[in-house]
Formats: sequence, structure tokens, C-alpha cells
Amino acid sequence: MPGRNKASEDKLSHATQLSALPQERECYEGERLVLLLKSIQRGIESSRALDGNTLPEKIWFKQQFAVGVNDVTRVLERMAPSIEAGSSHHKPNVLCSKRRAPSVQLQAVLLAADCNPKGLTKHLPGLASSRKVPLIFIKDNKMGSLRLGELVKIKTAIAIGVKVQGNTINQIIEQILHGDEVNHGALAELL
Repeated sequence: MPGRNKASEDKLSHATQLSALPQERECYEGERLVLLLKSIQRGIESSRALDGNTLPEKIWFKQQFAVGVNDVTRVLERMAPSIEAGSSHHKPNVLCSKRRAPSVQLQAVLLAADCNPKGLTKHLPGLASSRKVPLIFIKDNKMGSLRLGELVKIKTAIAIGVKVQGNTINQIIEQILHGDEVNHGALAELL
């Protein structure tokens, strides 16, 4: 198109990519949020009991979750980006090909959609999308970070990454990601 330069085309392409990312309209709030958090909490209690409570609580939580924006970002950055089939602008990097797969994979990221300032988390949707890690937005009248913090027994948490461990927590998150409304009957079957 006349009048457009490469920089403006790149910005337009970036804006198009951002619009394809999950939006906050997929937030869990109200009754759905309460059910979601109760289900995850029961999954945490069940998994902790099955592990025998041999580890201190703080260490056990670190094995199950990446807690906080920095920790979630760090784990996502260490995960290999998903390459779309037929993508022509990815060139294999010799150094990257020798790197082994990260030992930690995230199943999903729980993100407080109502955190302030928004700039703290603006990089997470794009980073998670590039790693094919789904986001689950939590919104509770500017108290989403308090609700997420309660899950991992700290004051607040803006972001929590659920690590792939093959336990009850992962089964509950899998149900949520497949659009199954978490209900107490299905939860009882898992536990």
C-alpha cells in the first residue's frame, strides 16, 4: 500500500497478533470464580496429602507452582516457543538446538486480570501464547491477586503458573481448560 512503510506494517501485524490473544472477557468472576478457586484448593489439599506431607509446605508449593510475575515469566522464557507449521521466519539456532528441554513445563497460568498497574502483566499473554500455555483470568473487584495469593498461602500473587506434575491439580486445570464447568460431583470423582 502506498504511504505505509515497513515499521507501520510491523506495528499493524503486531496489533493483529495481540487481538488474537485471549482477552479478559474469558474471566472467572463471581460464582464461577468461587467454584474455580474451591476446586483448585481441594486439588491442592488432595495432592499434598497424597505426597505424604514430607516436604515443608513452602518447598512443596514451589514444586507445584511458579508464583509471581517474575517466576512465571522466567519459566515461560525457559520453555521452547511453539513453532507454527509452515512458519518461514524461524531459523534454527545452533546454540538453541543443543540446549535440552526445560525440566519445568507450565500447564496454565492463572492471572489476576484486575491488577494495577496493568503494565506488570502486559507481556504475559504474548509470552504464554508463544509457548501455547493458556491463560485463566481471575477477576474479583480489584482483589484477584488476594484470591490467587490465598491459593498458595501468601498475601498476594498476580500470576501463578501451574507446573505439569501429573497430579490432581493438573486434572482439575485440564477440566477447566476443556471448558468443563468445575462442579463438586466431578471434583469428588477426581478425589
